[in-house]
Amino acid sequence: MSARPRSMARRTALVAVAGALLAAGTVVPASGAPAASPLDDIIPAPESVTADPGSGFELTQRTAIRASGEAAAVGDYLAGVLRPSTGLPLPVNRNGRGTGNIALTLDGEQELGPEGYRLRVDDDVVRLRATTTDGLFNGVQTLRQLLPAGIESTTPRSGPWTMPGGEVVDTPRFGHRAAMLDVARHFFGVEEVKRYIDQLAKYKINRLHLHLSDDQGWRLQIKSWPRLTEHGGSTEVGGGPGGYYTQQDYTEIVDYAASRHMTVIPEIDMPGHTNAALSSYPELNCDGQAPPLYTGIEVGFSSLCVDKDITYRFVEDVIREVSALTPGQYLHIGGDEAHSTTDEDYIAFMSEVLPLVEKYGKRPMGWHEYGKAAPQGDAVLQFWGTTNSDPVLGEAVARGNEILVSPANRSYLDQKYDENTELGLNWAGPTTVSESYTWDPGSYLQDVPEESVLGVEAPMWTETLEESDHIEFMAFPRLPAIAELAWSPKEALGWESFSRRLATHGPRFEAAGIDYYRSPQVPW
Repeated sequence: MSARPRSMARRTALVAVAGALLAAGTVVPASGAPAASPLDDIIPAPESVTADPGSGFELTQRTAIRASGEAAAVGDYLAGVLRPSTGLPLPVNRNGRGTGNIALTLDGEQELGPEGYRLRVDDDVVRLRATTTDGLFNGVQTLRQLLPAGIESTTPRSGPWTMPGGEVVDTPRFGHRAAMLDVARHFFGVEEVKRYIDQLAKYKINRLHLHLSDDQGWRLQIKSWPRLTEHGGSTEVGGGPGGYYTQQDYTEIVDYAASRHMTVIPEIDMPGHTNAALSSYPELNCDGQAPPLYTGIEVGFSSLCVDKDITYRFVEDVIREVSALTPGQYLHIGGDEAHSTTDEDYIAFMSEVLPLVEKYGKRPMGWHEYGKAAPQGDAVLQFWGTTNSDPVLGEAVARGNEILVSPANRSYLDQKYDENTELGLNWAGPTTVSESYTWDPGSYLQDVPEESVLGVEAPMWTETLEESDHIEFMAFPRLPAIAELAWSPKEALGWESFSRRLATHGPRFEAAGIDYYRSPQVPW
């Protein structure tokens, strides 16, 4: 079953007004002159910026991109980003010997690390260098921010398309910079997920955590257990039609994410959050009776039957099929809010499941509650609490576990901005844009030193979200805040600077058709 269409009609009046202002393809300041984004407006804030006010570069009909070998795919991506709005041909020269005044080069500059880049803009050439294609891709996201906001449009706009002169040298603070999308509470089709992937990539997010199963729906085809999607995928919160990804659909998402240098981390939640599976197969219930499908939003009432052999046959089949479809190193097994499972049963369950994850070549990841099962050093705990401590964290660090930091009251994008926000929940919020930004992932958790922090994630739960427009409204502008915390050096962080830079990205959101929240904390 492929993506079901969803309305994209909901756009705020602000977007319509902004579209008119951007009709010429540029943001026009009081002077009436087109304004390119200056080097000091980049999000996430780079490690080093050196401006050269006496120089600058303009895209023209003669501009070409030079990118040979492995860099060619990034060159093609860059051309694909720039052509729709500029209408310029921007040919990509792949042979390494021809001309090209935007040059993408893999040069082995080791101090840049695996994801860093060096971007230099002069009058006659733009040079982007990195040690890997990941670094080049990250540099491309910075390059596009140096152009006028209209560059983000998917339809032609008028130039000029200028970039300020100077140099950016940049490397990330954390290698794991993630966002999560819950497709279980409400289903989002392939094209909607791709849209979100493209939006995440702009801010150097490199992991997409897909929450694929829950009480309200099972969203990934498992061929050995077909009723999981045929029955368990047939509804969603509120009783809508739901939906699911065929294995081909899922592979399309994984491949698309990879083309944006993003790794998919699938989550199959267990032993709780499993009503869709329990409703699909009566034998997974301790009493052999299938419960009805569930379309509410309460949690903690469901559990796989820990004492049945068939439970582990089921879990192994699911892990085997999901692992085979997923090239990334992680498989997320959930493990949260298993209130209907005793601690003794929970630990016994995880002692059987964790070796299965490793058997099929994946590193286990789970919400931090599964720390009570003492997963060994290769496993990752994802912290989602609303405080800055939990007893399982110190024990996990002592075992060698890494911690993925996503405190619900700081990084959960589905929480309301304030009590009047139409969308979202409020159990960990409301969470303002400044609250999303003003915390330090490296020192936030007690008993977790920065060297034990794997990275940062911005989860998006969808109990109240039904279409891409809703996702965008809740993600922007908080997603760029979390992205900066994950990427930028600690000394570059500061609310005053960030809020000013964020304001300059409003026209970019508008040009891209992103419906965003105009927080009163930001000087738009």
